[in-house]
Amino acid sequence: MSGPQLFVAADGRSVRFFDTGGAAEAPVLVWHHGTPQTGAVIQPVATAAAARGLRVVSVTRPGYPGSDVRPGRSVADAAADVLAVLDALGIDRFATAGASGGGPHALALAALAGPDRARAVVTLAGIAPYDRSPDWFSGMAAPGGLQAALSGREARLAYAETAEFDPDSFTARDYEVLEGEWGALGADAGAGAGEGPDGEADDDLAYVSPWGVELRAVSAPVLLIQGGADRVVPAPHAAAMLERLSNGELWIRPREGHVSVLTAFGTALDWARPAL
Repeated sequence: MSGPQLFVAADGRSVRFFDTGGAAEAPVLVWHHGTPQTGAVIQPVATAAAARGLRVVSVTRPGYPGSDVRPGRSVADAAADVLAVLDALGIDRFATAGASGGGPHALALAALAGPDRARAVVTLAGIAPYDRSPDWFSGMAAPGGLQAALSGREARLAYAETAEFDPDSFTARDYEVLEGEWGALGADAGAGAGEGPDGEADDDLAYVSPWGVELRAVSAPVLLIQGGADRVVPAPHAAAMLERLSNGELWIRPREGHVSVLTAFGTALDWARPAL
């Protein structure tokens, strides 16, 4: 697996990306990291993709290690960075997938690229567009960061100064999975937050602001995978997205939480692989 590489955006920003490489003809999976993470292709993602002959490209969003901060960025802005990296790499067709906060960015990339390029989309525990309803937060164990983001960037950064992870956000099943096959996720999340709160704060601001694309603009087939016991992004988020997608499918895994739903990742790739 290759280390981090640098792309310089049209506005001069540094954008870090990762590329597992492989055969020139290998089909490509574009992976979108969660909040907070580094964008590195962590081992469970790399292993599942390699078993299916997939090359993985992942781009670090602005404000996370190696990618310059971009205050006020939308979901579509970050997805446009990914598309620029893919263009520079000469990658035309791909499937795109994201977990948690990566879900919106996978959908936005598909909307920007169009179905001829983005052949299939997968989200796992993906967050839905903010609808200005208090119900959007219902079922979240610790929605403080997203709620602070409604008051602007300075409020969200101030929240970060005292915020602590709420252990009740994860289920017993989540912790079990973190101690096993997805153990790399915890370390990567710590590294993603290790250089300051900008990336996570700007992610939260983007989630509660207009994404810059509409879900109805995604015409590629979309698979939404959602844990019924998720306490971070509750199940109604997936149902809300399904209603807005013209070509969507929803798999509910009733006993899974926010992390443990990732155990469906390999099955999701099996669903997406024929489109490539």
